[in-house]
Amino acid sequence: MKRLRALAAVGVLALASAGAGTAQAAAGPPASGTGGCPAAEIFATDNTAVITDPADPRLRTRLHRFDREVREIIRSHGARTESSTLLDGVFWSEEEQQATYERSREFDVARVDANGLHHIADVIRKQYRQESVLTFRCLPRTSPETDAVEIQADGVSATRLRDALLADPVARERLGGGSVALDGRLILVAPLADLPLAREFTARLGVDWKTAEVRYGDEEFVA
Repeated sequence: MKRLRALAAVGVLALASAGAGTAQAAAGPPASGTGGCPAAEIFATDNTAVITDPADPRLRTRLHRFDREVREIIRSHGARTESSTLLDGVFWSEEEQQATYERSREFDVARVDANGLHHIADVIRKQYRQESVLTFRCLPRTSPETDAVEIQADGVSATRLRDALLADPVARERLGGGSVALDGRLILVAPLADLPLAREFTARLGVDWKTAEVRYGDEEFVA
C-alpha cells in the first residue's frame, strides 16, 4: 500500500464540549462513549502493483485469502478481530502523476494497545511487502493522543471519488486519496490539520453531514 490515506472533513461539525470517540456530523450532542467505533482498525492490502485502469480484473478480487491470513496474524499476537470490510481505494501517485486503484481491507481489532497495534501492522507490512500500513485507534476527541479523524458517510462511489481527486490538484497532493466500501460508504481518515481542505473536498462529493459518522483518534502509517 503506497499511500493509504483517507480523507476527512469535520469543520462543519457542531459538537458538544464533552469529548467522545464517535459523534454524528450534525448539530447536537455527540453519542455517548465510543458508540460503534472499534478499539482499533488496520487498513491493509497485499497489492504491490500500480493499477491505473479502473477495469483491471485485479480490482475485482475479494481478498478472501488475505482476509484469513491477516486475521490469523492478529490472533497470533494476542488481539482479536471479528470483522473486516472490503474497500475500493483511489490514490494519487506523484510518481506516476495519475490516479491509482487498489483493493484493500479494513480490519476491526480489539484487545490491543498502541504498541501491540503497531507491531501487528508492521508484521503485516513486512509479510505483504507494503510501503506502509495505516492504523487508527478510536479515542475521545479530547484525548492528548487524538491527532486524526475518521469519517464514514454513505452515498459516494469510487468513480466519483476518482473524478473529484483528478479535478482538485491541491486535494490530491495534500490528502492523497480515499476508500469506499462496496455499499457506497466512504471511510475517511485525515490529520486534524487538514480539516479545512478536506471539508471543502468532501462537500463537493455530496456527503450528507446530517448522517455522517465522525470518529476521533490516533492514526499511524507504520512504515
